[in-house]
Amino acid sequence: MLNCIERWLVAANRWILIVLLLAMAGIIFTNVVLRYTTGDSIIWAEEVARHMMIWVAFLGAGLALRFGGHVAIDNLHRAVSTRMARVMRSLVLLGLSAFFIFMAVASSDYVWRTRFQSTAATDIPISFIYAAMPVGFVLMLVHLLLIARRYVLEGDYARTEEIDGEAAGSL
Repeated sequence: MLNCIERWLVAANRWILIVLLLAMAGIIFTNVVLRYTTGDSIIWAEEVARHMMIWVAFLGAGLALRFGGHVAIDNLHRAVSTRMARVMRSLVLLGLSAFFIFMAVASSDYVWRTRFQSTAATDIPISFIYAAMPVGFVLMLVHLLLIARRYVLEGDYARTEEIDGEAAGSL
């Protein structure tokens, strides 16, 4: 059951990223073409693309973490005994979990405080854009917990045939 939920979560996360990136690229491409062919541009294009980029960054961070795409220095835990390496990786896991929880709570407060502000061109509430932060940190925590056992015991991340740490780093 957990494997099914995990596969669904990863697939949904990836497809949301793909759709957001395609929409963002389409908006920017259309705006550039219109600017150079007609001299006019879409008023809301830059703002919406920027907001999509914020969501892409926070939604993609969990997948990058899951597949080992974030910058990490692993020389020390590879140089010590297996038992000590597991202790060190457990401490890293606890530190990351605490940080993600703290940031999810703090960013939720930030979203709440900006609920009455809106964007200039589209009049979208700023809190909808900033909601990417708590959503992203919760997703990072979930992805971390799903790979926690393998990471602590083996020092390895999730792997699939189509993506690894280097490919995840380029997400």
